[in-house]
Amino acid sequence: MKLETTREALLKPLQLASGVVERRQTLPVLANLLVVAENGALTLSGTDLEVEIQARITEGVEIKDEGRVTLPARKLVDIWRSLPEGAGVSISVDGTKAIVRSGRSRFTLATLPAADFPSVEGGESTVELELEQPQLKRLIDQVSFSMAQQDVRYFLNGMLLEIDGDGMRSVATDGHRLAQATLAGVSKGATACNAIVPRKGVGELSRLMSDSDSKVILAVGKGHLRATQGEYTLTTKLVDGQYPPYKKVIPQGADQTLIGDRETLRQAFYRAAILSNEKYRGVRLTFDKDLLTIQANNPEQEEAEESVAVDYSGDAIEIGFNVSYLQDIMSVINTDSVKISLTDANSSALLEGDGEDDVLYVVMPMRL
Repeated sequence: MKLETTREALLKPLQLASGVVERRQTLPVLANLLVVAENGALTLSGTDLEVEIQARITEGVEIKDEGRVTLPARKLVDIWRSLPEGAGVSISVDGTKAIVRSGRSRFTLATLPAADFPSVEGGESTVELELEQPQLKRLIDQVSFSMAQQDVRYFLNGMLLEIDGDGMRSVATDGHRLAQATLAGVSKGATACNAIVPRKGVGELSRLMSDSDSKVILAVGKGHLRATQGEYTLTTKLVDGQYPPYKKVIPQGADQTLIGDRETLRQAFYRAAILSNEKYRGVRLTFDKDLLTIQANNPEQEEAEESVAVDYSGDAIEIGFNVSYLQDIMSVINTDSVKISLTDANSSALLEGDGEDDVLYVVMPMRL
């Protein structure tokens, strides 16, 4: 195999394809990228057996001799990053070695046989949708922070995608908080299906999306999800499990409603969190007429208190929450004002952007 290209032509494809490659591998070939030069195109593939990203490059690459080989992912990306802008690069394979040349620089890399490189099986798709990239990125980024991390309930370590004839919903929960985002009108006539996307697949899918106008094709099968965006294709296995009935924990009819400035509340929570208990992160919120008081303390007998002017005319309520959860939500809500609804001091709180009805967050209270 022999080809000539430029630093810029392959930098982004190399970074995206190598993003799924784990530093610690059970199989040596999983530390490599599969490089295929055939039919006038260069294809780069990286996988960890759960998630696979494939990039197909047709512009900026001149293939002299066709072939396929696997090259060390991290080393190849580091070499590419270190080259000067606009540099021309050539790759040639001779036996078990690959030589990368650019200007007066020369790198010799060890290779492994392309035949040893595994692929993530895709299978047939049940549902296929065409979306705007920003739409899918918003569905992911508005909820992904609520996924569990290394929970024994393995299905919580991912994000639920629900598709039906009305639209798509993304849901994430760790058992203490829940986030839900809805995208209406993109799946008319689609077969209803649910898919639990694993944490790593969610992260790589978000990285793949951009703010450009180009479309992304989302295909969901029985055990896989595939997203195709231009020259990039991401395939991820799905979590085999039953997601909990999350709709039951979304408060209905919460009649005590507070509306406040999102940025003011975000900063107040940040300051109060400084003196909260580092382990439990609890803060006490006191809802009173047009005033929200935030109090925090820690085992060193240190205390913080913040008072924020809000729009509230309900009953006086004192309730505790994990301040980290509140901070996360304030960071992703896009509206200037935020609405907090609850029933009493023992109920979960429903948080929404004021005037934004397609995203909601639920936070369970904690005893202080």
